[in-house]
Amino acid sequence: MDIYILYYLIAGGFAGILAGLFGIGGGLIIVPILIYIFTAQGIPEAALTHICIGTSLATIIVTSISSLSAHNSKGGVNWTVWKRMTPGLIIGSLIGAGVASLIHGNSLKAIIGVGAFLVGISMLFMKNKDLETDDLSKLPSPVGQFSLGGFIGIVSAIFGIGGGTLTVPFLSYFGLKIKNAVGTSAACGLPISVAGAIGFLVFGQFVDASIKEGLPDGVFGFVHIYAFICVSLTSFFTARIGAHFAHKLPSTTLKKSFAVLLLVVGVSLVFKSDVFTN
Repeated sequence: MDIYILYYLIAGGFAGILAGLFGIGGGLIIVPILIYIFTAQGIPEAALTHICIGTSLATIIVTSISSLSAHNSKGGVNWTVWKRMTPGLIIGSLIGAGVASLIHGNSLKAIIGVGAFLVGISMLFMKNKDLETDDLSKLPSPVGQFSLGGFIGIVSAIFGIGGGTLTVPFLSYFGLKIKNAVGTSAACGLPISVAGAIGFLVFGQFVDASIKEGLPDGVFGFVHIYAFICVSLTSFFTARIGAHFAHKLPSTTLKKSFAVLLLVVGVSLVFKSDVFTN
């Protein structure tokens, strides 16, 4: 177990930097890393992906608090947009956790991978004008923002992410400059992760008894408590480092780097899902 604790700490540090830098909550990195670590630990395949997702969402609670506070100190969070999206984010995340519990683990990996890849392609070639200030004229109505939050919440809970994969490009498209889109996305990760983690804790109680017998100590529902603690410990501090650099890097560099990250993670997860051999 000792070596795995070290792995959790390293993974948390890396994910925290990316969370602060890109406003993604770290789930896009944590989920694939945990898939490899939990596989080595011998966690049953039937529950493997679900525990990775549930644990990822739990860690994002801590990461998003650190990241959003750092972004907010630099004026990078649009709280009006956040307040309108949050009810939808919470409801959507609870629904998404329920849906994810019904999907086969390998299918979840493939879905996450394809989704990340497509968003990465979109951002890489999207030619939005870099804004000096927010232009909120394209924002949907408050009801539209609530609905957008619901959609992002559902998808995020299924994928085990803080929502930045969708929230950053959406808010950028609707007129927030990229640095404010990243900061607001980091804030949106908090309601997503809290509601999603609760959902995975609850729905994980109904897993088949034969699967429960093969789970290691520290797994409650679909959340690995030891991994959650270790990843959260390091990511809380490193998220602030990422947020600092997010406000130093040129907007174009930030956007293109985010897109490349999504492409790499997407391809990795699709091949890890074994969709080409099943």
